[in-house]
Amino acid sequence: MPRPSAQPVASPGALRFSLLGPLAVHRDERALPLGPLKQRVVLATLLGSANSPVSVDALTEAIWPEEPPRTARKNIQVYVSALRALLADDDLERPRLRHTGGGYVLRVAEDELDLLTFRALVRAAEGQDPRSAAPLLRQALDLWQGAPLGDDLRQSPALAEEAERLQLRRLAAYESWAEAELELGGAPAVAEGLRDLVERHPLRERLRCAWMRALSGAGRQPEALAVYDDYRQLLARELGLEPSGAMAARYREILAGEAGTAPAPAATRTARAASTAGTGASRGPAAPGPAAPAVATGLPPDLADFTGHGDELADVLDLLEDESVPGSVVLLSGPAGAGKTALAVRAAHLLGNRFTEGRLRVSLRDSDGGTRPPSAVLAEIGARTGQTGLSGPEAWREWLAEHRVLVILDDVPEERAVRPLLPCGGRGRVLLTARGQLGGLAPVHRVSVPPLGTAEAVQLLAGLVGQRRVRADREAALRIVRACGGSPLAVRVSGMRLAVLRHVPLREFADRLTDPAGALDELTSGDVSVRRRLARGWEALPEECGRNAGRLAAGTGDGPFGLSEAAEALGCDERQAVRVVEALIDAGMVTSPGGEVTAHAAQYEMPHLIRLYARGTGHGAPLLTAH
Repeated sequence: MPRPSAQPVASPGALRFSLLGPLAVHRDERALPLGPLKQRVVLATLLGSANSPVSVDALTEAIWPEEPPRTARKNIQVYVSALRALLADDDLERPRLRHTGGGYVLRVAEDELDLLTFRALVRAAEGQDPRSAAPLLRQALDLWQGAPLGDDLRQSPALAEEAERLQLRRLAAYESWAEAELELGGAPAVAEGLRDLVERHPLRERLRCAWMRALSGAGRQPEALAVYDDYRQLLARELGLEPSGAMAARYREILAGEAGTAPAPAATRTARAASTAGTGASRGPAAPGPAAPAVATGLPPDLADFTGHGDELADVLDLLEDESVPGSVVLLSGPAGAGKTALAVRAAHLLGNRFTEGRLRVSLRDSDGGTRPPSAVLAEIGARTGQTGLSGPEAWREWLAEHRVLVILDDVPEERAVRPLLPCGGRGRVLLTARGQLGGLAPVHRVSVPPLGTAEAVQLLAGLVGQRRVRADREAALRIVRACGGSPLAVRVSGMRLAVLRHVPLREFADRLTDPAGALDELTSGDVSVRRRLARGWEALPEECGRNAGRLAAGTGDGPFGLSEAAEALGCDERQAVRVVEALIDAGMVTSPGGEVTAHAAQYEMPHLIRLYARGTGHGAPLLTAH
């Protein structure tokens, strides 16, 4: 049996834990001795899930990945006891390290653990303008002291995966910092800093795109063009894919800027050769890039101007990275146009190093909005993965359990359409998006996708119509995004339309949107129509549910409403109104309060655009029943 390696410390002092580099614990300025390797594995595993329970099974797997001894549970108790002594954890009422029904929890404040501080700074930078975001992201990156967890702890496969996830978060933060710095004119410094990262992560498109921008901004156009050519060839060779439309557009912009100078082909070839040499030398088991050829392809490109929903994105990443629940399922729910698919795709791109065998998105509706049968969905998945033998749900579950794959099942219409496709355990993960709550599915981790905040929505609009145009009439911009109800789709359509109608003042367009009779008619740009998207969701509702939603929209005001108001609008008593409102919540037509509150005291709300559409449908009937 292992011996405790630490003695109680007389004076507690201030503790500081470090994971973003070699594992370390300091009391004031003094480094504490952390004991033998297995004890350090326990500490690192607990810190990686700080303030959340870590099961004994997860600790056992981290310490003894192959054959745990019969005394494993007792040994873990000894390591935990030694850590308590090391941390001077003698607070009986609220111990720092305690055992719960779900396992062991290490309680750490945000400013005590560099990982928590890093995450908080990155979240704080979400949705900020570049001038505010850049210093926050720089501060977050400065917390890193080298490769996370050190070489010794990465002998544990579980901690090796945790280190890769941490490197991924660092990489995403660096990309965000680079983009912010580029907006502020720091191209030369960014160009040099990105070279090494691109060599170590050759398939990161966002990183490549930032490097292209930086090189071009630094006056090094031939090298910028070479970055694109190199990436296009690498992507075709490795995955059989083409660069995204956003990156191709950036390439065309640089190429158009070069047309007047006609760079010599030899210069371009020289730059490309140098870049290719660096890329080829970078691929190895230590790099957090893809470790195995992808077996699943078909992920849409990430939105270059993805905005907001930082908390929800963090929740999704944490849930999908959680190894304690094999085969876990995450559901993103929200009304049409809430940004569920964009959020799911962003998460999938950020988790590329976690799901090394592939990521793909499959729609559960056909082109007409009808429900696709599971057999058709499985046939598409089989074609995407090269697994033609996926003859039924059982074969699919077995394959998913054995492969580190993330599958987005998009726009789920109802429970029975997706229930046969959900995993029963194993390495694969499924991310669902749906307008409704899919209350009949369990166990599922549910994340609601709320409307964008006003500042986030204005930022998205400014990215489409131009910062100068928004600054010239910020009041009108605020009216536009408020009339869009915080819907990313509606804000995006408004921006795309205004980008074409450059002669239309923002104030005039805001006036159009604030006219309830014509607002939805204005929210159309090319083949993208908010009304059409809302109509598809409405047509999928059961008839009674649609009638009830129409009466509720017509009979309540534009803001939150209580149960008595709902009962009056529906023409029924409050007991029946509860059932109707809760059925509409389940269908994604009404939102409920965030915290626990009784049904009679709750304030419900119908999303603004859904209310506008519902009022215009003419639905309504005197006899209402709960669906």
